[in-house]
Amino acid sequence: MRLALVVALTVAALLAPPASRLFAVGVGAGLGEGEGAGDPASSPVGASGRRAADDAVPTIGRTWPVGVRPRVLRGWEPPATVYGPGHRGVDLAAPPGTPVRAVADGRVSFAGRVAGKGVVSVELAGTGDPPLRTTYEPVRASVPRGTEVKAGEVIGTVEAGGSHCTAPCVHWGLLRGGAYLDPLSLLPPWLLQRGPSRLLPVLGVPVP
Repeated sequence: MRLALVVALTVAALLAPPASRLFAVGVGAGLGEGEGAGDPASSPVGASGRRAADDAVPTIGRTWPVGVRPRVLRGWEPPATVYGPGHRGVDLAAPPGTPVRAVADGRVSFAGRVAGKGVVSVELAGTGDPPLRTTYEPVRASVPRGTEVKAGEVIGTVEAGGSHCTAPCVHWGLLRGGAYLDPLSLLPPWLLQRGPSRLLPVLGVPVP
């Protein structure tokens, strides 16, 4: 009897998938992206949401999605586990009607509505296979799916409803396949640290 139990346990251990594969599968769609799921192009949430060594993000961003240097209402908070609480993106302060821009060159992979919210996704050029993909919501798209866009090009405007923020905002996400990454890692230091433009005096002319 004891020998049979040992054999059964050994077989079960050999057939079980590695823990890393269990976490890599993720969970299904149905929640807003800010709450942990819901990119229409890829519903699973990858791994634990934390940035892995093989998921290094190139600093190819050339502009903020909204404004010059918008206020970050909530940063990226990767969950400890695939089912854990967290914030899989960054919330940027932006009133309704604010233009939303592609942060880098790419192709619009989705432009439509998910659970009543406008969503735009852009696959970033030259970022591997699967490519990095930025997402923006709630956004009313001004470009159709398949459009090639350049960094800084307007892809839509912030919608009045559908935000999970307490103040008007746009939720900006970054994924590779089904794994969520920190979108701020796309931006180079000079762009992250740049403050509002200031007028400088010229040849003694006073600045009002």
